[in-house]
Amino acid sequence: MKLVSWNVNGLRACLNKGFVDFFNAADADIVCIQETKMQPGQAEVNFAGYEQFWNSAEKKGYSGTAVFSRTQPLAVSYGMGLPEHDQEGRIITLEYDEFQLVNVYTPNSQRGLSRLDYRLQWEDDFRTYVGQLDRRKPVIICGDLNVAHQEIDIKNPAANKNNAGFTPQERGKMTELLAAGLTDSFRHLYPDRRDVYSWWSYMGNARERNVGWRIDYFLVSRQVQNRIREAEIRMEVPGSDHCPVALDIF
Repeated sequence: MKLVSWNVNGLRACLNKGFVDFFNAADADIVCIQETKMQPGQAEVNFAGYEQFWNSAEKKGYSGTAVFSRTQPLAVSYGMGLPEHDQEGRIITLEYDEFQLVNVYTPNSQRGLSRLDYRLQWEDDFRTYVGQLDRRKPVIICGDLNVAHQEIDIKNPAANKNNAGFTPQERGKMTELLAAGLTDSFRHLYPDRRDVYSWWSYMGNARERNVGWRIDYFLVSRQVQNRIREAEIRMEVPGSDHCPVALDIF
């Protein structure tokens, strides 16, 4: 089974930047997107053979997630079931026969770390939520987790150690999430691969110079990590400040 995840940074804009061509060429069983920045019906988004599921933020033009799936899931839920977290359209969970898929767009701590305290509470609640799912059936988590976990995952670690997405607190929460029974699929296959990133600033020709961060992930329950065939980061794909990431699992 092939799964793709992509923070499109506004789906309506990305539709004009090659999204449809990429979607069709990817030929994935499930495509998860984050930061849709739209409500259903604000753009024509139909792909033959795919069911679609949307969780949009109450605030228009902000956040949001969506999933396109060739297989009808057994069940679908939206959010964590916690009102303090579920207004921004950040989570869709789909249950299939052999696993549960969580498409997530983790909150950014923002400039000046103005939202760091909220982010850390989100992390604790998300870890609890995923743990409850994992006790029932293996979990696959995909999306923009808004953290570069290790120094190898960011071009300039020293210069960014106190910036949003690379603070010790956020990195520590990622360590806790993995320790709760999850595997970073890309690092599982490629523990030492450097200069592979999934997000680049629009400033300073960062993408052209590959001054990036790896903040988009596929995490899988440890009991199914040996079923990973491939984990890809599609750095060559334009259309957003993020690139797609992919997982092939049997």
